[in-house]
Amino acid sequence: MILRKPRRPRSLKWSLVLRIALLQGIMITLLIPLLIVGLMMFGVASMNDYEGGTADVIKDALARDANGKLVLKPTRELADLRRTEKNLWYVVRDKQGNVLREGAIPPALAPFADQLDNISEARFSWKMGKAPDRPAGIVMWEDDTGAGTVQILAGTEGKLSWVRLGLAAWEFFLVVILPVVGVMALATLFVTPWVVRGALRSLGAAANEAGQIDIDKRGVQLPLKGVPTEVTPLVNAVNEALVRLDTGYERHRRFLTDAAHELRTPVAILNTRVASLPPTPERARVLRDAARLSTLTDQLLDLQRLGRQVDHFTKIDLVEIARSVVLDMAPIAFSSGYEVAFEPAVETLSATGDRASIERAVTSLVQNAIEHGGNRGRITINVVKPATIEILDEGEGVPEEERKKIFQPFYRLRPHDHGAGLGLNLVQEIMQLHGGRIEVLDGRPGALFRISFPKPQKETAASRKGC
Repeated sequence: MILRKPRRPRSLKWSLVLRIALLQGIMITLLIPLLIVGLMMFGVASMNDYEGGTADVIKDALARDANGKLVLKPTRELADLRRTEKNLWYVVRDKQGNVLREGAIPPALAPFADQLDNISEARFSWKMGKAPDRPAGIVMWEDDTGAGTVQILAGTEGKLSWVRLGLAAWEFFLVVILPVVGVMALATLFVTPWVVRGALRSLGAAANEAGQIDIDKRGVQLPLKGVPTEVTPLVNAVNEALVRLDTGYERHRRFLTDAAHELRTPVAILNTRVASLPPTPERARVLRDAARLSTLTDQLLDLQRLGRQVDHFTKIDLVEIARSVVLDMAPIAFSSGYEVAFEPAVETLSATGDRASIERAVTSLVQNAIEHGGNRGRITINVVKPATIEILDEGEGVPEEERKKIFQPFYRLRPHDHGAGLGLNLVQEIMQLHGGRIEVLDGRPGALFRISFPKPQKETAASRKGC
């Protein structure tokens, strides 16, 4: 059997960004040829009206001979121009006074050939008023020639060549289209993710609310404000599922509470009858079993009573609580073969919390020591600073690899152990409620369970002020 690595979840944001980028890429890919074709068609339509055909051919053919004089190279375009235009004429001059002429200048334009020093650019027409599409002649300065900067006076008989039209289209692509495409690409890479992230921000708020859902919080609903319409059915389905879970949990909680209450009376009667029996080994075993049953009933009630509200917390004395538990549990420990030592390091030690819950936690830890201490040795209860209660037995201890598992509900270190496996889980719940922690260490020998509480706020502030 081949196990495949699970696929990484797809990102909705980047899926949208990539699809938008792909769409823009397709549009740009289609748009560029259309623009080029449109430019070519415009060029073709303008071929007959193009007035720089003769000047372009002359400019490309211009050169200088060995003496620096202006000459024309025998290009194919020049040959074609001379063959098609029988009345070809032009005047080319540079700033050094070199002049190159060909053909007969129209009489009306001849006077201007001697006045080129006073003309920068010009278009000559035979008609007054509105200038025709193609003038009779033009004057222009050209810098990009084989002979350097020259002034050209020429007719307009030449046409726009396909090569020059293609070069113009390519130049338009490089100068205009390519920068626009670059700007669009940058916008796609940087602006589009920002826009998509803003559109999905409400989903992040819903996810944050979902991350706050806990088993101890009831009536939690994911917000619908700002959620996209396409995602609303999913949020509604989750909210409906939360309502069903709340209903089921409440039904389960009521059942456990009712069952635990129903068990308390017969368990109390059983404890009273067992306590009245003569002291025998069998009585001790029955008393221990009855105590387990009573503890289980109390644990079920405590699990239902515990919540995350801390408004009822008050200042308590950990030494007093530990002493009360020792007095209650000592007879059971003695009858099970243990010695009990209560060794507080201080006379009083304050903390903030719920007294009943903390008594239940310490009782569960002592009960656990009685169960797993091997029915021999000593069980020691210590109260030490800053706000810690320790329960130490001399049994086999808890293997290091099992020390996290024993706090799971219904987990038992040994399958044949007595109890339901709720005691240590209940202690962990109580400590989390109080903002403290529970840990199990190597007692050498045995197991050392340590519960630590945060210091009271007033005491902490006072100690900091003293420092």
